[in-house]
Amino acid sequence: MQEYRHNHYVPISYQRRFMLPGQGKYYRLDLKPETVVNDFAKYTRRAQHHWGPDSIFAEDDLYTTRWGTGDNTEIERFFFGQLDDEGAQAINFIRDFDHEKENYSEPLFRQLMRYMSVQKLRTPKGLEAFAANAQSKEKNATLLLLQQMQEMYCATWTECVWQIADASESPTKFIISDHPVTVYNRACPHLSSYCSGAKDPDMRLHATHTYFPLSLDRVLILTNLSWVRDPYQSEVRLRPNPGLFRDTILNFLDLQVGRRLTEDEVLQINLITKRRAYRYIAAAEEEWLYPERNVSTDHWKKFGDGYLLMPEPRLIHMGGEVVVGFRGGGGQSFSPYGHTRGQIGFKDAKREKRETKALYRFQAEWAMKHGAKYTAYNNALGGRLREDSAEMTAERNKMYEQTRKRK
Repeated sequence: MQEYRHNHYVPISYQRRFMLPGQGKYYRLDLKPETVVNDFAKYTRRAQHHWGPDSIFAEDDLYTTRWGTGDNTEIERFFFGQLDDEGAQAINFIRDFDHEKENYSEPLFRQLMRYMSVQKLRTPKGLEAFAANAQSKEKNATLLLLQQMQEMYCATWTECVWQIADASESPTKFIISDHPVTVYNRACPHLSSYCSGAKDPDMRLHATHTYFPLSLDRVLILTNLSWVRDPYQSEVRLRPNPGLFRDTILNFLDLQVGRRLTEDEVLQINLITKRRAYRYIAAAEEEWLYPERNVSTDHWKKFGDGYLLMPEPRLIHMGGEVVVGFRGGGGQSFSPYGHTRGQIGFKDAKREKRETKALYRFQAEWAMKHGAKYTAYNNALGGRLREDSAEMTAERNKMYEQTRKRK
């Protein structure tokens, strides 16, 4: 019974992904070290430690429920235990995702979504926010409700634009926090009303990105399609069709890979991770715990000139209705935002016109910043890194200049 009472809310197997080869300990930083007062002295505990993953991101009886006079550890033994085993396979799947190998797997995708959704809920920060939203004041009820709501974020994430970014060319690698499924919205600064206490910005807000480090060198970034199509709208309004629990569909061919992050981009991501942590962060190198020392800017809205986590917009297109046929007859249609046929919003000519105009403008702006060569690729058009032709470059230049004159 005792071995299931020390609960790792960030699994040990996941932590080891962020350690260097042969490394048995890594560095943990306490962002809120306790002040101890007793009859003899007053002092603040050390903030930095060099510990192994067995000792990090864990609490005693975090998932232990109590019924009458008995303690119950079944949630840790059967629910989180199975989830962590399946999650490890799913993380490997997306970390090594390769269009050339066509290693598309619906079961592993489903495991990944479920794992990430629960990982966001199961940390001390996640549990506090979840209990507040559910108005649950009793631990047993909160943990039981978590199991019922375990796929709460899956539909929203499935409909995002997916990209896997690579930090292999950066000397600095990714760090992790005590809340590793991290949410960032450029209009919701740290400690603002959107981020006070255990709160995160709602991931259904247009400009909210969700990212999840996969290893020292890889990170999965999920961005609302509505934001990529139109990054000139309000960042803090809800995306189309924001309902949480519903059927939806992912096209693996649209998943973006190949983006190479600069060191400054990695430092900016690490700084977001640090600021959105609840209390602890960890890194393989001591210096990586302090991205603020070397990052080019610590302005929340100016990371990546406002577009740090954006996918390659030139790979985004309008339209995107998906029609699915079922064995035995019948079928269903899904809009790019998950509306089904007959649902309000399935067809929206006004939204389509606005998004088309904004997307072309954003593609031109992105091309001026990054050049003719695309920053990533997908498998929708052959799975290779593309480059704008001279004619397309001239067209984007023209649109960009026209946009600047209208401002």
